[in-house]
Amino acid sequence: MSFFSNFQSDKCPGTISGNPLNGMCEKVCIQAQKIFDACIKQIQIENYTLVLEDAVPANPTYPLTFISARSTSSTGNITSLNIERLADKPNCARVQATVGIPVEVLYTDANGVEGVAQATISVSEDVLLFVPAPSIMPYKATAEVSAVCAEGRFVDGGTFSVNACITVILKIAIDVEILVPSYGYCAIPPAQDYSQEVCAGFFELPLYPQGRACSKQ
Repeated sequence: MSFFSNFQSDKCPGTISGNPLNGMCEKVCIQAQKIFDACIKQIQIENYTLVLEDAVPANPTYPLTFISARSTSSTGNITSLNIERLADKPNCARVQATVGIPVEVLYTDANGVEGVAQATISVSEDVLLFVPAPSIMPYKATAEVSAVCAEGRFVDGGTFSVNACITVILKIAIDVEILVPSYGYCAIPPAQDYSQEVCAGFFELPLYPQGRACSKQ
């Protein structure tokens, strides 16, 4: 079983029934990442040049035929970060950054050999976000990303021109110790092994045929 599979306990995650204060027994200090602000941008870019690196197998025979490309990590690489506070909007700032999205490119070479290579899609961000006041614990900008390239064509020199669907979630966060009310430790249910139950239908059969014997004439 699991938290949400035939497990009945008031010490497990789920919806609250009754008074939510019942069972609350302590205050707990939790180390967490507090998100002060976040925004999402979803764009489609066309004719973006992907420069291939670390091809496997090495030295493919050109020209290459594009198959697909997608991001390999949900974490974006932030560079050229510039945060400019706005005098007329307290705690609001203009955040400029370049977000790099790592992608894996699949292709076949001129000999029909399938290959894979790495590349990066860079997206420029220029947005307004809430940025907390200066403190001993520094804030940081983070990015969660996704990229899918369904179309692409070989250019030359190990590059593709692609059309990509991009998602970038930019966040301003601080690692903090935060105090929260708690119901105590969580109860962990025993594991329930998965079974296809291939014999279920067979075991449901009666031991002997049902019905009465034919009567003699």
